[in-house]
Amino acid sequence: MAKFVLEVDNLTKVFKNRVAVDNVSFEIIKGEIFGLIGPNGAGKTTIIRMLTGLAEPTSGEIYIDGISLRKHFEKAIAKLGGIIETPELYSYMTGMENLKFFASLYPDITKEKIDEIVKLVGMEKRIYDKVRTYSLGMKQRIGIAQALLHDPKLLILDEPTNGLDPNGIKDMRKFLIGLARKKNISILVSSHILSEMEQLCDTVAIIDGGKILEVKTLEQIKRGLQDTQKLCVKCDYPNYAGKLVILKYHIPVTLAGKTIMFNMDDNRIPEVTAMLMKEGIQIFGVNTITKSLEDVFTEMLEKRHNNGEIR
Repeated sequence: MAKFVLEVDNLTKVFKNRVAVDNVSFEIIKGEIFGLIGPNGAGKTTIIRMLTGLAEPTSGEIYIDGISLRKHFEKAIAKLGGIIETPELYSYMTGMENLKFFASLYPDITKEKIDEIVKLVGMEKRIYDKVRTYSLGMKQRIGIAQALLHDPKLLILDEPTNGLDPNGIKDMRKFLIGLARKKNISILVSSHILSEMEQLCDTVAIIDGGKILEVKTLEQIKRGLQDTQKLCVKCDYPNYAGKLVILKYHIPVTLAGKTIMFNMDDNRIPEVTAMLMKEGIQIFGVNTITKSLEDVFTEMLEKRHNNGEIR
């Protein structure tokens, strides 16, 4: 049994004189939701096209469930299901007719299997309606159902929330998390919407200019962000309060109007407020400011720009 459902090793794609994907490597484990995050044009779709066999790498290796895509294409690609951009469906047919048609392309997919997938994607009530009557979110679900018919180990989705309204995005996120947890399927998702990926993924690869800047689990990112969390205390004598915090905790303090700000974990709020109140400081409010995944991404881009890596 392969350790990783997907292994990408030094993947590179060159178009004439332009390097679209530059020496990219990452792995995905079973049941993990893995996000490729980056702005439009960063190389996400090119990577996905290579993973799904729609584009040939200039160099590098791809292994799906331990099988080389280059050496054993048909065997490897059979382990994968995916939607690139928008699902290709026949609008004049019903959802069920679409699924039956695609099921006929594989051996031994029964009606019971199709019904099971329909239930899994939550389309039981609308499956016999014409696809042209479906919302974009419903079409996405039928597209995912189509991709799941042959029991793939890995599901690849390129910008799956593109064009969805806020409720549709929330439903799609809930659905994908449930799919990964219930069926133990690995899911690779690409998006430029960082706030959405922060709520969806277990691990993210931040990509720009065809290069992966960093690969981290969301837990690792959150632990790192805790170190940069700022505690904001609004009070009546901010200068005096700031000096008290400096003397007591030996940390720098920033003043903004009547608010003092300093790096500290929010579980120490009772301790800090009790100390200030004991010294006669009246507190009007306390809140925390924590960096988001978007902040991390922006800082990485600024760092690359300042280092001359982006021209």
